[in-house]
Amino acid sequence: MESVEVFTSEGKGRGLKAQKEFLPGDVIFAEPAYAAVVFDSLTHVVCHTCFKRQERLHRCGQCKFAHYCDRTCQRAAWLNHKNECSAIKKHGKAPTENIRLAARIMWKIEREGSGLSEGCLVSIDDLQNHVDHFGEEEKKELHADVQSFLEFWPPQSQQFGMQYISHVFGVISCNGFTLSDQRGLQAVGVGIFPNLCQVNHDCWPNCTVIFNNGNHEAVRSMFHTQMRIELRALSKIAPGDELSVSYVDFLNVSEERRKQLKKQYYFDCACEHCKKQIKDDLMLAVKQGESKPSAETVKEVVQFSKDTLEKINKARIEGLYHEVVKMCRECLKKQEPVLGDTNIYLLRILSIASEVLSYLQMFEEAADYAKKMVDGYMKIYHPNNAQLGMAVMRAGVTHWHAGLIEAGHGLICKAYAILLITHGPSHPITKDLEVMRVQTEMELRMFQQNEFMYYKMREAALKNQKIQVMPEPSNETSPGLFHKKE
Repeated sequence: MESVEVFTSEGKGRGLKAQKEFLPGDVIFAEPAYAAVVFDSLTHVVCHTCFKRQERLHRCGQCKFAHYCDRTCQRAAWLNHKNECSAIKKHGKAPTENIRLAARIMWKIEREGSGLSEGCLVSIDDLQNHVDHFGEEEKKELHADVQSFLEFWPPQSQQFGMQYISHVFGVISCNGFTLSDQRGLQAVGVGIFPNLCQVNHDCWPNCTVIFNNGNHEAVRSMFHTQMRIELRALSKIAPGDELSVSYVDFLNVSEERRKQLKKQYYFDCACEHCKKQIKDDLMLAVKQGESKPSAETVKEVVQFSKDTLEKINKARIEGLYHEVVKMCRECLKKQEPVLGDTNIYLLRILSIASEVLSYLQMFEEAADYAKKMVDGYMKIYHPNNAQLGMAVMRAGVTHWHAGLIEAGHGLICKAYAILLITHGPSHPITKDLEVMRVQTEMELRMFQQNEFMYYKMREAALKNQKIQVMPEPSNETSPGLFHKKE
């Protein structure tokens, strides 16, 4: 942590600033979790140490609740699981994720004290809890959590006052960081990272946060790496510059982002992009020129888009994917003559259509929509945005499946360049992408030498292997930065 310094940021409270220069892709700091737990719904399919999804996991023989990749992960977890294991056995069942996370924090405080832990710039006591800003519903949930915690907490453990327990739950509510699986595609848990909590928000940040599950595959444990978050530079950062990350997805007009930030994090965003409403015009763009639609027509199409998105969400939950495609096509027919290429309602429908069509093996139509989506994203997102990189990667894979090798290879190369900065070369996603990049480069050379032979060989290869099914579309958005209890 020598490369950063805590300081008082005007209008924001505490913040972090750089002590030296950083270039895009540099790791500013890495931080292991102070405490972390797997979501309730995934406790049997995700390792409780490294948070990787695995088909077969070892179960703790004592509590029958915790699951691990192997003995290495189980041994690494014992310090944090020991008290939890005993408490679950006595309680008769495991409590919810919030209770488990609060308990792990308290047991760590019991072991190490509430002062600064090694490598931490701030203590748990100094983190913001925002309990004073809670509404009536949030206060009810807090009261219920505190009562559940007291029922679970063993009498022989150190006892904490109600105010301190409420503080810990407030910290979890405001500062719980979303942990994703090894592919970065699904949120699987929540953790507390005190140093990361000091990094303030900006809608156009100079840093990004990536979760790294660590690696225990080496035979010798000295080569193992632990689960951690990495704060990575997205642009050149000079000594003294404040470090910032975005708490919300940028793909929303400034007014909506500010509402979301106020509701979830209790502050009014005063970043440059919100104050000047930068890129709002692109996100609300309409067709220009002689065929420019009237304000009434635009209003009607936007409302139709919102209604369709609601219907699509219901159909996706029920797995009615052909119905989703039908609704997307109908909506796009109304949108395309009216909305601009960067309009967020058009981009949302294009994103859903390309994802669902890929799952249904209708790759050519999916590729067409994916290309339009990526073209719009490139004009809106920061050039080194992680979500942009993931979207470009998916579009590249869709083009490859459609047999459009030139466009597919180009998109995969673009995605690789972005993810090298946002995720780094050793992240599993970047490694997968590097394999795809090399493969599509070889195929492109073959295509350029003899197009007829390329398609013949591709056809033969696809006949001889089981067709790869794209992952089933998820109704979840991509994992957000901080986990907010629903």
